[in-house]
This record gives sequence, C-alpha cells and structure tokens, in this order.
Amino acid sequence: MKIYIDGKFYDEKNAKISVFDHGLLYGDGVFEGIRAYNGRVFKLKEHIDRLYWSAKAIWLEIPMKHAEMTKAVVDSCRRNQLRDGYIRLVVTRGVGTLGLDPNRCAKPSVIIIANKIQLYPQELYEKGMEIVTVATTRNLHNALNPAIKSLNYLNNILAKIEAHNAHVEEAIMLNAEGYVAECTGDNIFAIKGNQLLTPPLSAGALHGITRGTVMDLARESGLQVSEPNLTRYDFYTADECFLTGTGAEIVPVVKID
Repeated sequence: MKIYIDGKFYDEKNAKISVFDHGLLYGDGVFEGIRAYNGRVFKLKEHIDRLYWSAKAIWLEIPMKHAEMTKAVVDSCRRNQLRDGYIRLVVTRGVGTLGLDPNRCAKPSVIIIANKIQLYPQELYEKGMEIVTVATTRNLHNALNPAIKSLNYLNNILAKIEAHNAHVEEAIMLNAEGYVAECTGDNIFAIKGNQLLTPPLSAGALHGITRGTVMDLARESGLQVSEPNLTRYDFYTADECFLTGTGAEIVPVVKID
C-alpha cells in the first residue's frame, strides 16, 4: 500500500508523521472519509468542499488548491489500484511544539490513505442492527461544532464505548436539549408513512454526503423529506429506521433501546 504524505508516496511501514504534529498531540486537524466504486470516486467534489469548509472553520489553511487535492486523491487510488474501497483524507495543523499555540505550526500536512473498510458485519446489513440511546451528549455548537469534521472524535468514541457496553454496534446521541442529533459515526433516518425524517444540522447532525444523496433519491421516489427536531419518541414510533454514512453506506435498524 502506498500512502500520500505532503506530495510524496510512501510504503506503509515508512509512512510516518512527527510526534510533534498537532493532529496527533491535540486532534488539531480535519478529515474526510470517501468511497470509490467501480473505479470512480463517489461525490469527490462534495467531499473536497466539506474538507475545506471544516478547515476554514478552524482557521486551518490547506496548502493545496481544490484541483490539486482532487488530483492527489485520484492518484492515490491509482497508485493502490483501488477500484472499490475507502479513502481517508487527513489534513493536520502540522508540526508544532508541545504547547497549544497553532501559530507555531509552520505548515499543515496532507495525508491520503486509499484502502478498504468494513465498519459492520455483513449480517447486520441483511438482518438489521440494534442500537441504543447513550448518555454521552453530542458536542455543543459553541464548543466544538458538530458540523466540523475534525480529528477530535473523542465525543463520538465515548458514545461508541457506551454502545459496546450495551452489546450493540451503534448508538443514538442526543444534543443538550434532548433532541436526536446523530449516531456515533452515521446520520439517522426515520420513515413514517410517506415521510422521510432526519435530524436537522442545527440539532448536531453532520452535513453527511450520503445523507444528502439519500434525501435526493427519496424526493425522486416520491417521499416527503423533512428535517424537523426529532426525539426518541419519533424513532420509537417510526415505521422504519436506517443509518447512513460513507463508511457504513446504508444500514437498516430493527430495534432501538
């Protein structure tokens, strides 16, 4: 496997970053998870756009133009002969000091890993997934905005630990007001009659690329799509429920709490 780091490709064992990189020390950076299908990168422009939005929100200036970043992603897939797989695109603040000051990081680093991913067992896609609501609250917008796809995923990881402690793969995270935000790594949808419902971005949901694709397809198929504030009650009483995400794709849910 060849991994892209700052303009060069390295073998996996030689693909290294500094222990002083602020992405490692503080989770100071942003990332994207992207899919490739049949030799094409799915929704690449949308993913690149979101990467730059996240970077702008944390005052991180990516040292590449959009077109250069797009080319680097495609080149990474070609170098690894990846026709169907998963691309992890990471931008860190770069090498700095042991202090917090981001101004001491001379130059951001760009890392691209083109490989495979299998988030959940195939059985769950066929038979459906059980999920639970957890106590860990989704980050506040005025703390670490959930719209930023940052390298700091500890909030999600703590919720994932709670899910594992409940012997399930995924968990519903509520926001501080008690509304459903999203799951630990996926957006969540409910179907009621002819309506497709999903939490709004203002509730703490990530601006999911797969989420948007599903909403577009649902409208085309005649479903009424809306983004109201949703509580657990809305999911308990739904006709159907499923999760979406680049890594997860689309997973049916058969039991909640």
